Amino acid sequence: MAKVIHVCGWTACPWYTRAKNLALTMNLLYPGKYEAEMHESPSRDEYRENLFGKYRSELASSEAAQKHTASPFVYLSEGDKKTFIGGCDATVDWARSLMSEATIQEKAIMKSDGYVKDHGYEYDVVIIGGGSGGLACSKECARLGAKVAVLDFVKPSPAGSTWGLGGTCVNVGCIPKKLMHTASILGETVKEDAGAFGWKDAVIGAHDWESMVSSVQDHIKSLNFKYRVALREAGITYLNRYATFKDAHTLECVDKKGTISTLTAARFIIAVGGRPSRLDIPGSEYVIDSDDLFSLEKSPGRVLCIGAGYIALECGGFLAGLGYPTTCMVRSVPLRTFDRECATKIETHMKNHGINFQIGVTPKKIEKSTSGTLLVTDSSGATNEYDTVLLAVGRIADTKNLNLVAVPGALDSVDPKSAKLICEYEQLPTAPHLYGIGDVVHGRPELTPVAIEAGLRLARRLFGGESQPMDYENVATTVFTPLEYGTIGLSEEEAKEKLGENNIEIYISEFIPLEQTLSESRNERGDGAFAKLICDKTQNSKIIGFHYLGPNAGEVTQGFAVAIRKGATYTDFASTVGIHPTVAEEFTTISVTKASGISAAKGGC
Repeated sequence: MAKVIHVCGWTACPWYTRAKNLALTMNLLYPGKYEAEMHESPSRDEYRENLFGKYRSELASSEAAQKHTASPFVYLSEGDKKTFIGGCDATVDWARSLMSEATIQEKAIMKSDGYVKDHGYEYDVVIIGGGSGGLACSKECARLGAKVAVLDFVKPSPAGSTWGLGGTCVNVGCIPKKLMHTASILGETVKEDAGAFGWKDAVIGAHDWESMVSSVQDHIKSLNFKYRVALREAGITYLNRYATFKDAHTLECVDKKGTISTLTAARFIIAVGGRPSRLDIPGSEYVIDSDDLFSLEKSPGRVLCIGAGYIALECGGFLAGLGYPTTCMVRSVPLRTFDRECATKIETHMKNHGINFQIGVTPKKIEKSTSGTLLVTDSSGATNEYDTVLLAVGRIADTKNLNLVAVPGALDSVDPKSAKLICEYEQLPTAPHLYGIGDVVHGRPELTPVAIEAGLRLARRLFGGESQPMDYENVATTVFTPLEYGTIGLSEEEAKEKLGENNIEIYISEFIPLEQTLSESRNERGDGAFAKLICDKTQNSKIIGFHYLGPNAGEVTQGFAVAIRKGATYTDFASTVGIHPTVAEEFTTISVTKASGISAAKGGC
């Protein structure tokens, strides 16, 4: 049964006209859900007579309705049930809440994959890849009653590095990166700030790389163990074997001893992630990548980081912070896909903290000297000497050795350049019993929480009867460079391209975090923080871009991510009472626009 929106008012009342048009729009947008019925009086006096008589009597039990005296008078009926909405403003708010992006639920339209309960295969579903997304998906499938197996096997890196269950994030990504970044921040705090806070004898000695790596690896191994236990407790079969497709429903599996076995399943979820790209130059065998850095047995010494993305700058940042002379070799511009203003501020901060940048050059040759150092010749012809060369020029999906050619139609859903899976709602459209989640999916953010959430939602669609798709919009992320960077939504460049410069308003603020104000060295360098909100003027100044540079960027950004996902506007931020003194409160007081030309530098709290 459709709900009926009753709009009562008088003909010449503009507020009645507005509410009437809104009700008709709701009927147009949701014809089976809402109907519109007008109760129009020709004059104000006749309307008031009807209001105090029959209109109010329709909602005799509503105190708000009995107090209402203006035009329009709007209520909702569903059978015998009647609900008072209010006047024009209340009706607009009610309709907006129904039509907001956060409340309209898109349904994932999946192709039939031929799954039946009595399918005759060994498993209902096999997850290929034991990273964060694969593990989360496997446990959710098992919770929903599916018979599940997880296959995970780590091919050694070119330098010989291997690791345990848990994937890139746990072993050679987010976890060790954040721990080493923290080590760098701790050292910087003692060096830069402690003395000003009265710790007169606080000194920082030489960093002990070996001790840090040992502690980090011990923590990672404890996580590897916990993941194996979690799979066992969930009733999931875990196989440390390398899988390739033998046919559409059969995997050939090889363990570390070379023993070959097979298993069959009705469905397969590919969650193999990616591996670092390699250089095709003489001497490339001497480089390491992020698969090797976090377990490096000896201190790296003088480091060259090749690459301009967040992995290269994060690693270069914490290595320099730990005291190792670091150079970043950048082909074009740092953090090319991020907001340019913020990326430039990060580059400046890193330079001010002693990190050398070589911009506009690429490596052409690497030679190993008789003493064991590495001589790197770049495209300008210059040669420089390093102890370690770290390569971070991108990643490629680890799908090429899955033998997808054995699955009819599967290769038609693989991007030839990136080797990523082209999916619709995480499903391969040309091989519908195959699915992909995480970094292996084309056009999706390469972020651990994205893989986890996509895996959970896919599991619920496959075995829980749900239809909710993964929402890839407004995903928050943080770059853990020395000046941390949290971001949600569009960059300034993207906003201008998408909406036009005249349709956006940009608010900015430059300030010094209170905890850094006592440091003379920070003040001399100009260290500080930066806040930026990008608003869509055509949508009531809805925030479409959030950018923050400063301490604890991950914690700050995560808190605002919920508000922005729910469609928060600049007014929502400005009317929120901040917590003082914090860096996050800056987003509740930010008021200077870029268009005004006024300085965004703050002089105090």
